Amino acid sequence: MWTISKLTFKEIVSKKIFLITIIMTIVFLTLYGTAIYFAGKDLPGQEGNIGTQAILLQQFVSSQLLGVGLYFSSFITALLAILSSVSSISGEVSSHQIDTWLMRPISRTHFVLGKFVGLALLMIAYVIGLFFSIILIHQGIGAAWMALDFTGMQLMKAVSVFALMPIVLIAFGLFLSTKMTTLNAGVVAIVMYGAAFIGGFIEQFGTVIEKTSMVNIGIITSLIFPVDSIYRKMTILLFDSTDNPLSFAQGGMFTSISSPSNLLIWYACGYVVFVLLFAIKSFKKRDV
Repeated sequence: MWTISKLTFKEIVSKKIFLITIIMTIVFLTLYGTAIYFAGKDLPGQEGNIGTQAILLQQFVSSQLLGVGLYFSSFITALLAILSSVSSISGEVSSHQIDTWLMRPISRTHFVLGKFVGLALLMIAYVIGLFFSIILIHQGIGAAWMALDFTGMQLMKAVSVFALMPIVLIAFGLFLSTKMTTLNAGVVAIVMYGAAFIGGFIEQFGTVIEKTSMVNIGIITSLIFPVDSIYRKMTILLFDSTDNPLSFAQGGMFTSISSPSNLLIWYACGYVVFVLLFAIKSFKKRDV
């Protein structure tokens, strides 16, 4: 299994999709840093204007910009996780490279788990690097008055939950990869990812206008595919806005108005385990 993991890690790193993702990540961070720089330079507050209005403006603009950075970084992370996982098994089946592996004393269970571990380790490293890059750019390049007050515990909790999102996507992508072609699996995974975020926004709007039916739609969507809830739980932990009526103003439109339950983390972990079990079962039945 560990041999499969190592080779999977090296294979993804050597692919063009990973190189393109790294290049686009650098472009994204450059644009984000430029926006942060000019926001800190041009907005009022750095010349001694520290009145109540300036403080509120600082909190709003700073949290909005950080929320934008984290929100779009989640998109980049999700696309890399989906594109790298949906082809991990179906691609090798279509190219007949799987025959070489299955001729060796490696069970199909270990093959799937090896693929999962290799992809998960890569995505965890990528997510941690991207998360702290966003935080460092926001806190360092912007003017000192734009820096938000984060504790080390807030950052560690937030990045730990953030790293769970691509793991869910990888498990789901592997499952699809055992049942259908790479193209079909990619389409299904991207549609499910988009539906999860739409469901999340519906839940947030339902909370604002106090519509139980809209909130329930979001909850059901989260149970089917919990990636949006994981992202919003991360923002709650980062901005430390649980049960805070000003959480929307503090974290902006890219955070969560209603706080996802702590049970969500355990549910997401269980979700990964069950999806992996289904992936293993599906791959055992697949004729390669």
